[in-house]
Amino acid sequence: MISQWQLRAAFAARLSDMYGREVPAYTTLVDVSREVNEDVLRAQGADAERLGSISRVTAERHGAIRVGTPDELRQVARIFGALGMRPVGFYDLREAAASAVPVVSTAFRPVDGDELARNPFRVFTSMLTPADPRFFDADLRSRLEAFLSARELFPPELLALADRAESERELLDADAERFLQLAVRAFELSTEPVDKAWYETLEKVSAVAADIGGVRSTHINHLTPRVLDIDELYRRMTERGIEMIDTVQGPPNWKGPDLLLRQTSFRALDEPRAMRTPDGTVISGALRVRFGEVEARGIAVTPDGRALYDRLLTLVDQEARSHPGADRAELARTLWSEHVPGTEQELAAQELAFFTYHVAPDRPRDGSRPPTDIGGLLAQGWIRAEPIVYEDFLPRSAAGIFQSNLSGEGSRDNDQEGAAYDSEWLSGAIEREVLDPFALYEQQQNRSIAHVAEELELDGALG
Repeated sequence: MISQWQLRAAFAARLSDMYGREVPAYTTLVDVSREVNEDVLRAQGADAERLGSISRVTAERHGAIRVGTPDELRQVARIFGALGMRPVGFYDLREAAASAVPVVSTAFRPVDGDELARNPFRVFTSMLTPADPRFFDADLRSRLEAFLSARELFPPELLALADRAESERELLDADAERFLQLAVRAFELSTEPVDKAWYETLEKVSAVAADIGGVRSTHINHLTPRVLDIDELYRRMTERGIEMIDTVQGPPNWKGPDLLLRQTSFRALDEPRAMRTPDGTVISGALRVRFGEVEARGIAVTPDGRALYDRLLTLVDQEARSHPGADRAELARTLWSEHVPGTEQELAAQELAFFTYHVAPDRPRDGSRPPTDIGGLLAQGWIRAEPIVYEDFLPRSAAGIFQSNLSGEGSRDNDQEGAAYDSEWLSGAIEREVLDPFALYEQQQNRSIAHVAEELELDGALG
C-alpha cells in the first residue's frame, strides 16, 4: 500500500521531472538552488537548518496551476485531497496587481506538522473570474463560460482514484501507479493546436485569462524550489545567462530574522505552440506563459506581524514615490531596520511571529519557580523558541511574479464594480473548508505552550 504522503512525494518528484523536460531552464534553477543550499549549509552549519532540515528544503516544491471554473477547482481539490493536501488561505490577485490579473486563488498543502516534515509540497491554484465585469463584458463572459464548460481537464478514472485515496488514505501499488500517471499527464503542456483568434481575444484582456481560458487543458505554470539564499541564487542565475525578473518580491534582504516569503523567477520563455488560424490552417507560433520561480521561506507572522508588514509595504511605496531616483531595496531595508524587531526573541516577546516553545535542557535548577508568561520564561532561560516556517503566500508577491512575466498589461475597466469573491464563497464552491493560515499557526504554537505548562507544572494558561 502507498500512503498519502508517499503519493504526494512521488507526485511532486514526477512533476518536477516532467517540468524539467518541458522547460530545461527549470533544471538549471534546481541545480543552482542545490549548489547555493550546499554552500549555505557549509558556511552556517546548524543555523542553516533553523527553518527546516536540508533534506526537507531540498525536496520542497510549490507548483502553480490555473483553472477556469468552480467545477474545475472542485476537481483539483479532489486530486490534491488524495495527496493529503487541503485548501489554505484565500488570495485575491485582482486587487493585488496593477495590471489585469483576473483570478482568485487558494493553496493546497499539508497542514499537519508531521506531514509537512515528510513532504511539504504545495500548489498555488488560481481560478479565472469571468463574472467580473471589470475584465469581461457580457458577450465575452458568455463565450468564455461556454468554452470552459465544454472542456474536460481531468478524466473520470483519475477523479475516482483520487476519491478512493482520500477516503482510504492509501492506494494499492498498482492503483497508486495509475493515479500518478494520470495526474502527471493532466498537468503536461498539451500539443493540441491553440485557436489563435480566440486566444488573442482573451489576451487583450489578460495574458493570464488567455492562458486559462484560451486552451482546452491546464498545465503547470511554474514549479518552485526552495533556496536558503535567494539573493545569491539570483546572482548565480544571472551569471549563467538566465534572464531574471527585475527584483526579489517580498521582504527585503536585511540583517534581522527572515520573515514570510521572498520570491523571484526567471522570465517566461517563448515556447513553440501549434496555432489554428480562422481558416483551419495550423501554423507554428509561440506563447510565453511559463516561468521558473524560486523562493526563500522565513518565519510565519501573527496578524499583528502581518499588519506591520503591510504597513511597511505602504511606507516603501510612499518613500519610492517621494524619492524616484532612490534604490527601492535600500529604502525597504532602512524601514525594516527602524520598525521590525531585529531578533527572534523580540519577535516572540512582541507577539509578531509564531514559534513553538520547548523547555530548555539547561533551564534554572536552583529551586526557583518559573515565570508564568512566555516573555519571562524566554528571558530567564526556562524555554527556547523555535520559529514556525511560513507555509503560505503573499498576494502582492504572487501578483508581482505574475505581472513580471506578462507580455502586456491587459485591460481593466475600473468604472465597473468588481464581482465579490471571498474565502466563504470559495469554501462553498469547492465543497470543503478553506482553512485560515493564521489559525493553523496559532494552533501549532498553542499546543507547544500547553506542553510547556504541563512539563513545568504551571497551573493555568501561560500569558
